[in-house]
Amino acid sequence: MKNPEFPVAKEGLPFILFCGFVTLICSILGYRMAALAGLPATAFVTWFFRDPFRIQPEDNEAIVCPADGKVILVDEIFDDRFLQQQVIKISIFMNIFNVHVNRIPYPGTVKRILFKPGRFYCADKNKAALHNEYCAMIIATPSGQQYGVVQVAGLIARRILCWAETGDRVKTGQRYGLIRFGSRVDLYLPLGADVEVKTGQKVKAGETILARMHQ
Repeated sequence: MKNPEFPVAKEGLPFILFCGFVTLICSILGYRMAALAGLPATAFVTWFFRDPFRIQPEDNEAIVCPADGKVILVDEIFDDRFLQQQVIKISIFMNIFNVHVNRIPYPGTVKRILFKPGRFYCADKNKAALHNEYCAMIIATPSGQQYGVVQVAGLIARRILCWAETGDRVKTGQRYGLIRFGSRVDLYLPLGADVEVKTGQKVKAGETILARMHQ
């Protein structure tokens, strides 16, 4: 798996360089207004692709948040797409101002990665989970349980990046992917997990404890 070490996600560098290059050319050619507009645009794109350092909680049972944003759903459902069992589903909505690098919620081994093309409804709507493009990763924990973490594209987000591969051993808080420009991440947990967040709560990837997995 790729393991970015820069404060900015490398996948964002082409966008940053393009904005910076256009701003420079406008300045050289004397297009003052265009150059002035390009400076905040370049700054915003750089800020959007930021990849800040996070400190994981020292708790072997902690399931940490996979994405920055707001919890929009905490519910018990039957998952017939990924785990084929009753699960606890937690959904986090990322707006355009959130950090968009995604992190591993809980350690284990990647068993499956499923990518499905789809629509691009607004990611905070219920139909987005059913119809939008997604990339699902199924992880087996050291105790033999399984959970799923699903990157879902949104209205503006049109590109899901997943750096993990089947067979990878992953750690809590490890960077594993990125979704460009606003989206959501859904977490499917075993029923035995104790949820510690509620709908409407603001959360941070790699730091906020969403639940605890009893081994």
